[in-house]
Amino acid sequence: IADFLCPAKKLIIEVDGDTHDAQRDAKRSNALEALGYSIIRFTNEDIMKNMEGVLSDILSALDHSADRWASQQLARPIKEDDV
Repeated sequence: IADFLCPAKKLIIEVDGDTHDAQRDAKRSNALEALGYSIIRFTNEDIMKNMEGVLSDILSALDHSADRWASQQLARPIKEDDV
């Protein structure tokens, strides 16, 4: 289970606490990266003591990730009758 997922950017954000198993996390990360996902990890301490830095890192990751659905355009404009 991922802590946070942005499907449009194929970005996974993990918050690692004391109970995380680094070896198991690495295996799972490799499997997810093979599917095209990017993963960024933060510790609980990062979040508690450096929220601004965490948010900056997340924004940077989002800015540098392609939007999976950007090329999909509506076939026709939405009309009032469609709503």
